Amino acid sequence: MPRGRYSLHDPHDHTPLADEHFQCAPGPSGWRYVAQRTTPAGDHSGSVDLALDDLGRPIRLELHAAGWQVRAAALDGVTWVRTDPAGEHATEGNVPAHAFTGTSPAFLVATARLLRLTPTTSATRVRLVSFTDPVLAPRTTDQSWALVNSEAHATDNGPLTVDEYQVTALDTGERHTVHIAGDVVLAAPGIELEDLASPPSTFH
Repeated sequence: MPRGRYSLHDPHDHTPLADEHFQCAPGPSGWRYVAQRTTPAGDHSGSVDLALDDLGRPIRLELHAAGWQVRAAALDGVTWVRTDPAGEHATEGNVPAHAFTGTSPAFLVATARLLRLTPTTSATRVRLVSFTDPVLAPRTTDQSWALVNSEAHATDNGPLTVDEYQVTALDTGERHTVHIAGDVVLAAPGIELEDLASPPSTFH
């Protein structure tokens, strides 16, 4: 069960945004990721709880940030309920999308798991609902994912396969690279893996 810490920063000016203290593990029904977020000053600032089924679909997502809360799942596309800090107004949403995304590294692992690309697969388009920080506002976004390289690296615990993805935002054409090993993001824009207590899990 990998556990560790990601540091999150603005990918453009590298301003520190948060630390995400996580643990994740595959299970009999899929994969689960739970994390607590702290500010650069060390104050609690939110949480992430994501569960995927065997096919990589989000069967449960719960996000907390700045008093806002989102509960969501893949249902008739994707469906969510967003609640304001006072708890007085809950808004529902549903769009014909494949899954969710946001600033948590969990969403990169989840999208890679959903698409299951190979180096011979052509770039694949995916529609996602992004929950933007800090108020978890939903926004539909289209991306293109391609697995451009998959390389095994020798470690003390045996070979570790690192997948290199090229991700393109189809609305802006902005392109970036994501490196994932098993269920851990090694590097991505705005994300640094600072600490890892055990090796990444392998998906079969």
